[in-house]
Amino acid sequence: MDDKILEQLHNGQWYKPNVKELTELQLKFQDKMFEYNQTKPSELKKRIELLKDMFADFGEGSYLETPFYANWGGYNTHFGKHVYANFNLILVDDTHIYVDDYTQMGPNVTLITAFHPKDPEHRKTGDQMNKPVRIGKNCWLGAGVYVLPGVTIGDNVVVGAGSVVTKDIPSNCLCYGVPAKIVETL
Repeated sequence: MDDKILEQLHNGQWYKPNVKELTELQLKFQDKMFEYNQTKPSELKKRIELLKDMFADFGEGSYLETPFYANWGGYNTHFGKHVYANFNLILVDDTHIYVDDYTQMGPNVTLITAFHPKDPEHRKTGDQMNKPVRIGKNCWLGAGVYVLPGVTIGDNVVVGAGSVVTKDIPSNCLCYGVPAKIVETL
């Protein structure tokens, strides 16, 4: 595959996501994700091997409950050491997602890198743009948290359940709400 086609995912510019070469490659990664989601909980060794194959980085001691869903099956996702994600993690990993060491995520967390045009005429083109998501070390994202494209969350942050993180959050704080707001320094 032409590297320029893959580069579109990561350059922060509008592109056409339904290009045949992209969709064919994406389906390969989604097939691996499907295989992972079909494993038994007792097949721990197989699960870890699959995750290390699927993800860009999958650190020692990390674990991901099934099911999980990802546009690219984890291909653009980087998990540090001892990262834990509960059931129904959704990764819109059209570009890079970075989750650093010792971070934990409750059930139904969604990390989103892709967005679409606001202008209705532009939206008809099917264009998409991606911005990376970064989650720092030792964070806790409660159940049902959404993190939007381009957001960076610092180290030691707690994001309350049901929050929608629309802007960067500095290290060492508690935030929650829609949109998430800092309510306490830790």
